[in-house]
Amino acid sequence: MACLDAARRLIVNADDFGRSRSINAAVIRAHREGILTTASLMVNGAAADEAVELARQHPRLGVGLHLTLVCGRSTLKPTQIPGLVDNHHHFSNRPVLAALRYFLDRALRHQLRHEIDAQVRKFGTTGLPLDHLNGHLHLHLHPTVFSLLRHHAADWKLSRMRLTRDRFWLNARLASGRWLYRISHAVIFTWLAARSRPALNQLGVQHPRVVFGLLQDGRVDERYVLNLLPHLPGGDSELYSHPSLDESRTEFEALISPRVKGLIDRLGIQLIRYQDL
Repeated sequence: MACLDAARRLIVNADDFGRSRSINAAVIRAHREGILTTASLMVNGAAADEAVELARQHPRLGVGLHLTLVCGRSTLKPTQIPGLVDNHHHFSNRPVLAALRYFLDRALRHQLRHEIDAQVRKFGTTGLPLDHLNGHLHLHLHPTVFSLLRHHAADWKLSRMRLTRDRFWLNARLASGRWLYRISHAVIFTWLAARSRPALNQLGVQHPRVVFGLLQDGRVDERYVLNLLPHLPGGDSELYSHPSLDESRTEFEALISPRVKGLIDRLGIQLIRYQDL
């Protein structure tokens, strides 16, 4: 583990790359004009093909797989995974209920494995280097899903993964409101990260020490980022958000903010990708 006085390095990631053209445009602009270093691709997103082409044009952007098992579309046909999707390839839009089913119904494990394999393989067809893996709504840390990722890490060439755990007490100093959401997510993901970390370390899967953004839930705006940066711990961290030119404009603006860029320079924070870990 890095010492507290170690050099500070920061991955700045955008989730949901490929979900819409607005998100794609925000990602590329934030990478070219701002501090964004990586993006996580939804391989079955409505604008995934455009996202892949844009990524090929910007090879310094690290692109990972945003594994999607809720609130999105499948790679496999509904007849292949009938327990996971409807007749139109759609996963459940009720993530809590879906997560319970994935945990309790062991018969779904086989279907989950095949769909994860299909998404990993579909990412491979893009020709893009796999910078990292994470999950839509962080479902990659779900006990059933994580068990599959752990057992097939070598097959799927998983070497870098998000270990989602935000620092509650720091977040409580930097932001206010929505205490039930923030406390519940801090408890849940502290537990999930603690149970997952030993397996990742045993496998040699790299991950940042801490991930920021979870407890903000769409509120990674300029003010939050400016408040956060002086408190970054030594070593490697990740800040993730969901920039777009419409739904999450404030998160996009934070990533291209001259004040944010200037503060990063003054603090000597190095911007990196997962592949630089």
